Amino acid sequence: MDTDVIIIGAGLSGLVTAVTAASAGRRVTILDREGPQSIGGQAFWSFGGLFLVDSPEQRRLGVRDNAELALADWLGSAGFDGPQDHWPRKWAEAYVDFAAGEKRRWLRDQGIGLFPLVQWAERGGQTFGAHGNSVPRFHITWGTGPGLVEPFARQVAASPHIEFRGRRYVTEMSHDASGWHVGGDILADDDAERGRPTSTEVVGRFDLRAQAVVVASGGIGGNIDLVRELWPWGSPPSAESMVQGVPDYVDGSMLPITEAAGGRLINRDRMWHYPEGLRNHDPLWTKHGIRILPGPSSLWLDADGARLPAPNYPGFDALGTLQEATARGDHSWFVLDEATIAKEFALSGSEQNADLTGKDVAALSKRLRPGPTPEVQAFIDAGLDIVVADTVADLARRMNELVGADRIDASELMQVITARDEQVASKLGKDPQVVATRAARSFFSDRVMRVVPPHRLLDPGRPGHHGSGGRLIAARLHTLTRKTLGGIETDLDARALGVDGQPVPGLYAVGEAAGFGGGGVHGHKALEGTFLGGCLFSGRRAGSALARDL
Repeated sequence: MDTDVIIIGAGLSGLVTAVTAASAGRRVTILDREGPQSIGGQAFWSFGGLFLVDSPEQRRLGVRDNAELALADWLGSAGFDGPQDHWPRKWAEAYVDFAAGEKRRWLRDQGIGLFPLVQWAERGGQTFGAHGNSVPRFHITWGTGPGLVEPFARQVAASPHIEFRGRRYVTEMSHDASGWHVGGDILADDDAERGRPTSTEVVGRFDLRAQAVVVASGGIGGNIDLVRELWPWGSPPSAESMVQGVPDYVDGSMLPITEAAGGRLINRDRMWHYPEGLRNHDPLWTKHGIRILPGPSSLWLDADGARLPAPNYPGFDALGTLQEATARGDHSWFVLDEATIAKEFALSGSEQNADLTGKDVAALSKRLRPGPTPEVQAFIDAGLDIVVADTVADLARRMNELVGADRIDASELMQVITARDEQVASKLGKDPQVVATRAARSFFSDRVMRVVPPHRLLDPGRPGHHGSGGRLIAARLHTLTRKTLGGIETDLDARALGVDGQPVPGLYAVGEAAGFGGGGVHGHKALEGTFLGGCLFSGRRAGSALARDL
């Protein structure tokens, strides 16, 4: 044997698996098609959101949470609905226990800190028992994605039991009585900046043998053709209108290879994409998009300017809103003003949050001052998807110019905004979004940094002109590809299961390749902050099983 364990993929789940197995003395070889500059995979680019239950951070903010409520929220969102969800449900129950128990302590043992203001993602806006977080649970890693990756990457580099082999593109794997064989292409060295496409020139072949193989290769979000092929919600958006939230190499190529080796793929049409994507004005990968992390106040309109129905409000139900918006057209719109964009627009991604990523308290304090973050301002200035105007008529004109068609009627847009303003001005109102926005400001984190005080968008004394919140803004929103919710079916030891439901000897799967656990721990919808956590948790389970069984 060349090694005890081959891990295919150097993302977060692969790193955690390697560190856990190597700590018990197992020899581990990590293979990745990218070079060492890309260790950490997609997690490096993330905002670093982590789902925790009844944490000290929550309690300090007056949030009352518990494992029972969290599991009820999870199951209400997941909607597990068939025999294929046997193992995903078991993973969900185990993960919520982890998030309510040792997860935070284990993170601190790794040297990972948390930003003290917990955020409220995926609010749901529906009745209890349905989708959404009943309370805020989104904890931001201090240092965002790089801060989460660094401790594990450092341990991989320091371990005498772990070898990293980059520029290895796996094309085949098989097993027999003696163990596993993994082979593929050696790609030409390429020191391209992390995230940029790298050379596919083949300069040789490799072949390795091991007792076990762990598939940690990620999902399909960089393969728009495959995303559209598996799209479960009617006709998908056009490929031209979609943007990618992940680099090109996230193409799902290991999934059919795993299937051919005996693993079973389940829930392949379950995906998690976002309806709030912007084209990146400074792209790294193909069709590079960035997600807006919105507060709840913006009006959400379809491609023709009609307001989306409840509960399709910013920050409430990403996947539900994606389905509603894409059924109406290839894009949708946020309509807001300068005061709202300054308070309520954050951008997902480590590179879009220099203050949090750099652990810069002085820079972070500037978020409490008027005006958007520098990163948001750069998107406004670039004008690829954001237009600014003094009047509703001019805003409608600019929106139409941006898409190249007269789809927004200025008088109808005026009616929508005016009706919203009247609800706000009443100080009470019956509009669910207005009511929910007022309620959100009772939570400290929202009031301080995420939700603008309710105000009119228009000046009542000058019909059609912007109000006290500054100029009017419209942001064109694209479908942003991101996560795969289905994948390789696994038991609670992360052992890949075959079509007969039995473990395939020596084959494991973790992270997004395994639907973050079991082949789909999130079911049909996710609660946010659970993707990185799924990588951590499944990597720990796999590493512990390898340490025990080999």
